[in-house]
Amino acid sequence: MSSPSFPRPIETRSRFATLLAATALGVYLLLIIGATTSLTDAAAACNTWPTCAAPSDPLSQTELAVAWTHRLAAVVVGGLLLATTAVAIIGDAGKRVYATLLAATALYAVQVGVGAATATLGPQALIPGAHLGLGVVIFSLVVLALAWDLEVATGSEDDTIEHSPEPLDVTDQSPRELPAARLARAKLTAYAYFKMMKPRLMWLLCLVAAAGMALAAGPALERTTIVATLAGGVLAIGASGTFNHVLERDVDQQMSRTADRPLATDLIPVTNALLFGLFLTAASMSVFLTINALAAALGLAAILFYSVVYTLLLKPHTVQNTVLGGAAGALPALIGWAAVTNEIGVPALALAGLIFLWTPAHFYNLALAYRDDYARGGFPMLPVVRGETVTRKHILYYIAATLVSAVVLVWITDLGALYAATVVLFGGLFLWFAIDLHFKQTDRAAFRAFHASNAFLGAVLVAILVDALVFTGL
Repeated sequence: MSSPSFPRPIETRSRFATLLAATALGVYLLLIIGATTSLTDAAAACNTWPTCAAPSDPLSQTELAVAWTHRLAAVVVGGLLLATTAVAIIGDAGKRVYATLLAATALYAVQVGVGAATATLGPQALIPGAHLGLGVVIFSLVVLALAWDLEVATGSEDDTIEHSPEPLDVTDQSPRELPAARLARAKLTAYAYFKMMKPRLMWLLCLVAAAGMALAAGPALERTTIVATLAGGVLAIGASGTFNHVLERDVDQQMSRTADRPLATDLIPVTNALLFGLFLTAASMSVFLTINALAAALGLAAILFYSVVYTLLLKPHTVQNTVLGGAAGALPALIGWAAVTNEIGVPALALAGLIFLWTPAHFYNLALAYRDDYARGGFPMLPVVRGETVTRKHILYYIAATLVSAVVLVWITDLGALYAATVVLFGGLFLWFAIDLHFKQTDRAAFRAFHASNAFLGAVLVAILVDALVFTGL
């Protein structure tokens, strides 16, 4: 029998990956607690180190509990990081992995010193944000070690697609005929127009806009602003989707997942679809203009970016199409904020950044599942051009970047415990399914990670809404 790759009780590569993931989540949890400690000024309730003396003011017991939680979590996470580094060195983790973990461990010791100085000398004694910044670097290093270890354990040197799959046979596909019955024909046609609007995208993008509004207004958010912003957003999404269907109708015929779209099957004439898209655009602008001109301008920018920049320029020509295309999904955050304030604020940019970084971690899973389809359509998606191993590694990179951006959102807003707990819980699930994808490497595993990414963002946006609209100011 071959000897285990790692010492007991780890032994296997999958268990070591689990240990690394637990360490990354532990460091991330500490980041969230640390940000909460700073925002609630809990550090002021405890100006001794390493123990925490009871405050003289009995009203600061809550802050004292937060400070103690931060200190105890630091001890547990530090022990976990030290143990993970030791296992990596003793086991078969590879030089690059354990060197990265050693660097993270050394920086953790520095961070402890920074924390002690902050507690005893006050936050003004050091560079503002130094403690949080070190935590972000440590978290990034642990995730980097995880991605590299999984790349060695589960990856292949070259798994790109060298030859495009056989094209779909479209010679026998005739234009779809409408039913003879008038009611059935009307239902089918109406559904076709509805399908062109890409309704599956609407719920998540509307949540993004709603979160932007909630961050801007808090409990004072007006119902009329909500209705107008979401109505304009739905119309803008519908316009973008319609133009996308028009511009990709020929390619859609070559891909199994899109071959039944209304324009690919000639169910709706191209001219009618274009007129419908223009009508939705005009309707969207009319609704947005009842709010303010900035919201309307941003809405128009979202339609043009998705329809022209992404569909015509990015998607068919660059492997970075998914990354850069994330700007389309990020714009609703700015629209929501602008609808309330008639300007673009820092929290709105932070929320937009979270959506932008989440998009590759989300969509790369779908690109893996439909890898052959995208190759057949001629799109230079990352799994097609650079392979599945690189794609899975980049998913972990972007998950880490997304989680870091979620910490930034805590740092610059009044979001509290509900948001923090949601990010840690659903971020952990998202990370776990991404790790599972490395070992399973099936379409089913890719879809599970895809749905986990949806669950993460949906839960985080709902938490923002509840925290901003209900708990702010309590």
